[in-house]
Amino acid sequence: MKEIAVGLLGCGTVGTGVARILLEKQALITSRTGLKLKLKHIADIDTARGRGLNLPPGVMTADAGAVVDDPEIAIVVELIGGLSIAKEFMLRAIDNGKHIVTANKALLSTHGNRIFPRAAAKGVDIAYEASVGGCMPIIRTIRESLVADRIDSIRGILNGTCNYILSKMTEERCPFETALKEAQQKGFAEADPSLDIDGLDTAHKLAILNTIAFGMAINLNDIYVEGIRSITPLDIEFAEAFGYRIKLLAISKRTDGGVEARIHPTMIPADNLLSSVSGSLNAVTVSGDCVGDLLLHGHGAGMMPTASAVVSDIVDLARNIAGGLNGRVPAFSYRDEAVQPLPVLSMDNLRACYYFRFTATDRPGVLSKIAGILGAHNISIQSVHQQGSGTGGQVPLVMLSHQAVEADVKNALAEIAGLDIVTDQPVLIRIEDAGAR
Repeated sequence: MKEIAVGLLGCGTVGTGVARILLEKQALITSRTGLKLKLKHIADIDTARGRGLNLPPGVMTADAGAVVDDPEIAIVVELIGGLSIAKEFMLRAIDNGKHIVTANKALLSTHGNRIFPRAAAKGVDIAYEASVGGCMPIIRTIRESLVADRIDSIRGILNGTCNYILSKMTEERCPFETALKEAQQKGFAEADPSLDIDGLDTAHKLAILNTIAFGMAINLNDIYVEGIRSITPLDIEFAEAFGYRIKLLAISKRTDGGVEARIHPTMIPADNLLSSVSGSLNAVTVSGDCVGDLLLHGHGAGMMPTASAVVSDIVDLARNIAGGLNGRVPAFSYRDEAVQPLPVLSMDNLRACYYFRFTATDRPGVLSKIAGILGAHNISIQSVHQQGSGTGGQVPLVMLSHQAVEADVKNALAEIAGLDIVTDQPVLIRIEDAGAR
């Protein structure tokens, strides 16, 4: 029986889960693969973290360099996170001829255009299923299961923190700050939640998906990103009245001129399957020309779900090693010579339907004044909702538009914001799939 040695960098939440699976599920893995995966070393700055794992003597070390330089280790699993130390050790392991497994979406989406060619030149593979969607096999699905499909679009809920907050706000009509605090108390949100609630974590994931779906270079800096801080219970209430729910969506679409790539709060029809995804769960819909729409749904984070995806990657690489293979599946799904310099389209050119909410003074002529400015910017209104008198004579005025151009919308809202009858900044939420309703 072939034995393949594995080295683990980082023994935090996910690293602990990976070690536990490799130690406790060894017989099951061997029965399915005919291989023995030996966890030779775990490197962590805090060597006490492995207390609950019942590790054999000598496995835990504080010296990550000794792990990546060990000639017996064939697979290095990077679970340190971040961009600096993780990159340093990953590149060093690649130069030493080690195959890599990582869940580090920030590193791959920021430096992948350098890391992947380096691995190819050294004849080693990088597996990264756990970097997007936790236990959902979205990367393997696109790279392998849909290898004969032209991917037309991806729409996904890819951040459990945001989905938990929006679900809580929807169910209990509580303000954003209350939902965020509860998410932090339950461990769904970090003490500094900016990476999640401002959409940056989702952008890292979408950059990776764009690359493998459309055969393009990693494009993180070109993706439009907008978080969920501005969403209020009032907007959620109006959305439901119009038959929608609000989700933070990652959206990418293939077009004749390039690729749409955007992340923002989105109103989607209540009967859309993504609308029913609640709590900290993730889901993503992939549309291909042969399969149509395919939905994957599951835990996007957490110790054991993410660890399961990491171990799946370890097993894939171990099978390749046992078979004397490398590069069996291109890292970016497309072969290097087929990768194209596809542009990410400007948001100014986006055509979509929109939800607008204005806080206006309660007096005659307000509706016609605002509607007139929208019309002057080629924005047609399909429905209007105006409540009765509000606090201090201010009322919310809500409109849904027909399809309009984003640049026109921005110009119109800037003009409306300058009116003396408007007492707060206008609120804009884009509507997805509105035309199908």
